[in-house]
Amino acid sequence: MSASYEVHGNVAVITLNNPPVNGLGFETRKGVTDGIERANADAGVQAIVITGAGKAFSGGADIREFGKPAALAAPNLGDVIRTVEQSDKPVVAAIHTVCMGGGLELSLGCHYRVTAPGAQIALPEVKLGLLPGAGGTQRLPRVLGLETAMNIIVSGEPVKSELLASLPGQKLFDKVIEGNLLEGAIAFAKEVADKRPLPKVRDLKVSHPNPEAYVQFVRNTVGAMSKNFPAPLKCVETVAASLTKKFDDGITFERELFVNLMLTPESKALRHAFFGERAASKIPDVPEDTPVRKIEKVAVIGAGTMGGGISMNFLNAGIPVTILEMKQEALDRGIATIRKNYEGQVKKGKLKQDKYEQRMSLLSTTLQYGDLKDADLIIEAVFEELGVKESVFKALDEVAKPGAILASNTSTLDVNKIASFTKRPQDVVGMHFFSPANVMKLLEVVRGEKTAKDVLATVMQLGKKIKKTAVVSGVCDGFIGNRMIEQYSRQAGFLLEEGCTPEQVDKAVEKFGFAMGPFRMGDLAGNDIGWAIRKRRYQEKPNMRYSKTADLLCEMGRYGQKTQAGWYDYQAGKRDAIPSAAVVEMIEKHRKDLGITPRKISDEEIVQRLVFSLVNEGAKILDEGIASKASDIDMVYLTGYGFPLWRGGPMCYADQVGLWNVLQTMKRFQKNPHDDASFWEPAPLLKKLVEEGRSLT
Repeated sequence: MSASYEVHGNVAVITLNNPPVNGLGFETRKGVTDGIERANADAGVQAIVITGAGKAFSGGADIREFGKPAALAAPNLGDVIRTVEQSDKPVVAAIHTVCMGGGLELSLGCHYRVTAPGAQIALPEVKLGLLPGAGGTQRLPRVLGLETAMNIIVSGEPVKSELLASLPGQKLFDKVIEGNLLEGAIAFAKEVADKRPLPKVRDLKVSHPNPEAYVQFVRNTVGAMSKNFPAPLKCVETVAASLTKKFDDGITFERELFVNLMLTPESKALRHAFFGERAASKIPDVPEDTPVRKIEKVAVIGAGTMGGGISMNFLNAGIPVTILEMKQEALDRGIATIRKNYEGQVKKGKLKQDKYEQRMSLLSTTLQYGDLKDADLIIEAVFEELGVKESVFKALDEVAKPGAILASNTSTLDVNKIASFTKRPQDVVGMHFFSPANVMKLLEVVRGEKTAKDVLATVMQLGKKIKKTAVVSGVCDGFIGNRMIEQYSRQAGFLLEEGCTPEQVDKAVEKFGFAMGPFRMGDLAGNDIGWAIRKRRYQEKPNMRYSKTADLLCEMGRYGQKTQAGWYDYQAGKRDAIPSAAVVEMIEKHRKDLGITPRKISDEEIVQRLVFSLVNEGAKILDEGIASKASDIDMVYLTGYGFPLWRGGPMCYADQVGLWNVLQTMKRFQKNPHDDASFWEPAPLLKKLVEEGRSLT
C-alpha cells in the first residue's frame, strides 16, 4: 500500500508509504486523492493530516517512474495538489526528516503546515536541469518571500526546517512541533478544524521593497555562474513571474518552462548522471542483499601523496587507519602532509578544530607488517611496478587475518596477477583512487576473476560511506578510465605532430567543457607517470603507433608542475600554465624530423578526435564486459576525468550527437595519413547499434 488512511477521533490521517523516501508515484498519488475524497465524505471527520511513514515526509517524484507512462498517469501531482487545496475540510501537512521537490510542493497545497525540527526542506529540481513543475516556483515565494524562495529554488540546496521557521514574516510553517509529530499535528488539526475561510497559499501576495532591481541583480549573478546550464536562469524567470502574474498564469508559465527544460540536452545529461550514479552500485550478478564484511580498521601501505589522500577518506568517515612505510622519514613526511591538508581546511573554516583533532587521533603509523594483523581492509598505494606489488602482497598474505580484504590502488596493472601473489585471491580487489584521493569522487573498483561477491559488495558499500562514486570495472590494462584516456592521449600527441600547440589543444577541449585539457592534466599528474606506463605498454604492444613528443618532453626533465616545467612553464608556488617556447621548439623539430608539414586544425576537429576516441574505446570496453553499462563509463568520466557534467559523459554525448554521425566522423578520421587508421575502425558495438537504430545509454 502506497498511502494508508486512518481516523483518529475526528481527524483523518493519510500516511504516504512508498519506501525509501515516499516518492510520489502513481499509487501514492491516487492514495492521497482517494483519502481526501473519503475524508470529505465522512461527516465524522473534521480535519485531515497528511504525513509520511519512515524516514521522510516525501522526497518528491518517484524516480522509478521516470520515463514511464505511470509518471504522467492521472492523477498527476498537479491534480493531487488541486484536490488537497480544494478540500472542504482543512488539510495539515505534518513534515519531518525529508520534504523535497514534489513533497514540498504537495505540502504547499495544504492549508496548514507543521514540522518537526531538523527536517530537510528543498526544491532540488535545478540539479536535474529542471525547475519545480507543480507550483513550487509560485507558492514558495508567497510563504517565504521572494529572496529566500529564490535562493532555495536556484541553488536546489536543502535548508533545515527550524531555520526557515525562525525567519521573520515566514508563512511556510504554522508550528514547529517538538516531541511526537503525529500527535502534535492531530492536536493542531483539531484546533483549526472550525476555522473558515481555509487559508490557501495561492491567495497570498509576493512582496519585495525593490523587486525589479533585485530580480535583475539575480539574473546577472546567476547568468554569470551558470552559462552552460539553462535551468538556473529559467528558475529565476519563473520565480519572478510570481511577482507580476496572476497565480494561475504563473502556474501555466511554470509548466511551459518546465516542459521546455525537459527537452534540453543539458537536462537529459543531468538526469542521465543522476540515474547513472544510482545505477553504478547495482552489479548484475551480485544481489543487493549480499552480506558484507565488517570494516572497522583500515591499513594503508605507503605514506606518499596517494597513501595519505586515501587514508584521509577513512579518517573523515571515522574509521581508524594505520599507515605502513619502510622508513620513518617517509612516514613523517606523509603525516605532515595529512596535517597540512587538515589545517588548511581548518583555516578556511571548512573543518572545526575538534573534528581535526578527532580525525588525527584515529591515525597510527608503523614500520612493521606484523602491526597490520588486525586490519579488516588493507590498501596498498606503492610504486606502480608489478615487482613492487608482488613483494607487498606476499608480505600481506603472511600477516593479514583470514577474511581481511586486500586491495591494490593500481591504476593499470593486472589485478588477477596481483591476486595470484596470495593464497587468497578471493579476498583481493582493486580500489583505484584518483589523485588527489581525498578530493576526487571517483573510485574504480576492479573485480578480479576470483574476487568474492561479498568482497565486491563490501567495497561498494564502503565507497558510499567514504562519499565516493564507486564504479565496477573488469580486469584489463588501464581498467575503464585509463584504458580510454590512453586513446585520448594518443590523439592529443598526433594533433601536436600535425600542427597544434599544447595550448591550442587544451583551450579547445576546455571550451568544450573539460575541467582541464590533456596537456595541463599531464603536468598536474606528473608526465613521468605516463612515461613509465608507456615504456611498459608499448613494449608489450610494439605495433601500436603513438607520438614520441611526450617521451621527448620527459627526456628534457620536464615532468610537470612538480619540476616547474612540463608542457608549460610554471612559477614557484603558482599553478598558472605559461606557454613554453622550448616545448614549441621541441615539437617543431620533432615534426620536421618526421617530415610532416603542419596544417591548420580546427577546434571542432580537436574536440571530435579526443572525445570520439573515448567513445570508440568505451564501446569496446562495453562489448568486452569490462563495464556492465554505458552509464558506468560516463560516471567514471564525470567524476574522475573532468568531463563536462552538462554533456552527461562521453557515451551520453555520443547519443546526443547521434551514433550515425559519430561513425561518419570516425570514417573521415581513418583517411588521415598521420593518424592511426586501425583505431578509427568503429567498435563492433557501435556498428551494431547504428544498424539497429539504438543508442548507447
